[in-house]
Amino acid sequence: MKTKILSALLGCVLSTSLYAMGEDDPLITKVMIDQLEKRITDGKDPLVLEATAWIGKDLNKLVIKADAEQVNGETEELELQALYSRAIDPYWDFQIGVRQDQKPKPKPNREWLAIGFQGLAPYWFEIDTTLFIGDKDQVGLRFSAEYEWMLTQRWVLSPEIEFNFHSKNEQARGIGSGLTDSQVGLRLRYEIKREFAPYIGINWNNKYGDTATVAKNDGEKASDTQFVVGVRSWF
Repeated sequence: MKTKILSALLGCVLSTSLYAMGEDDPLITKVMIDQLEKRITDGKDPLVLEATAWIGKDLNKLVIKADAEQVNGETEELELQALYSRAIDPYWDFQIGVRQDQKPKPKPNREWLAIGFQGLAPYWFEIDTTLFIGDKDQVGLRFSAEYEWMLTQRWVLSPEIEFNFHSKNEQARGIGSGLTDSQVGLRLRYEIKREFAPYIGINWNNKYGDTATVAKNDGEKASDTQFVVGVRSWF
């Protein structure tokens, strides 16, 4: 089923006869490593990767998003999204596709239908909001926003926020209903060149309601402050 969905998404992107054609609209690619960082905490220090890759043209693209976390060389969490992205405005894309979560046992893997919008809001805030529809009538909503403040031509201060919501409790997956968790980050990077920038920063992570209760019962913290050191790159 996953293979059929990915083939259909790629087919939408490459069927250029229905959309813009010719040399003025070439097929282009990009890989963006937004975060590759070590997060320093009171406990085990995770290595985190957040990356996006896409292939397509101005109007239609196949987008792959990856969010992974490793501790002591072992993958703790892995989220993959494969999305068909269609430009609906000079600054906004509509996206639809699939998301897969992979976590170590006893938390089972899961697949979602993903529907969302990504683009630039007024004052150049980067917005990404997605509705996720899973099995057992579970529905999730994610909202994230980021802003880049150019302190100089090379120094960039980047605040960001992310909120996750779920429609129902699922103790086996550590999910409560309502607002489940949030992440607030602040990163300061130095662009050695536009394509490569090391950075330092800080994260504030919080879990709420039943999600926080499940985390505490599993011996985890409901809130955490993390200092981060990493690199941002694209090609």
